[in-house]
Amino acid sequence: KGADRPERRSIGAGTILETARLRARLSEYYNINQSNVHAYVFGEHGDSSFVPWSIANISNVPIEECNKLLSVSGVMPPALNFEEVEQYVRKSGARVIQRKGATFYAVSVSVCHICKCLLAGIDTTMTVSTMMHGEYGISDVCLSTLNLVGHNGVRGKVNVTLTDEEIAKLHRSADTLMGVIGSLSI
Repeated sequence: KGADRPERRSIGAGTILETARLRARLSEYYNINQSNVHAYVFGEHGDSSFVPWSIANISNVPIEECNKLLSVSGVMPPALNFEEVEQYVRKSGARVIQRKGATFYAVSVSVCHICKCLLAGIDTTMTVSTMMHGEYGISDVCLSTLNLVGHNGVRGKVNVTLTDEEIAKLHRSADTLMGVIGSLSI
């Protein structure tokens, strides 16, 4: 039965939860509504995921320039520590599990968000996991990148321009996932 299902209807939650955590962290950091934060987590749902900082922005201001271009009277946040933010996002799930015993509530909210987008009929971009077919030089593995999702499933990918370093990180994430898959088949 699964083989008869079109690929556009096979969607993994991927890094949608990590992306939400990243946006929440940046929103807190800059004291601005999350709807103004456009940043994503790419790769596999795990330690090899990464933030493509080159495309991250707040209200169209590149994240690297936010400290000097976003001015709030009397408030000057310290320089953003990119590595600290990525570690915060990666370790958030483990902290929740340590405190509550599970992360099923956050995962449920993420799945509900995906379902809402599927049922609403209004396409939106999100970092769900889908099969790669040569995007960024990667094939035959499901990874989270930006996808256009609507009532027909995944309508397409949004192949944003990444730096060479970010493409290398995406390849490492794919290799990590392929290694996990390979070890399961032994």
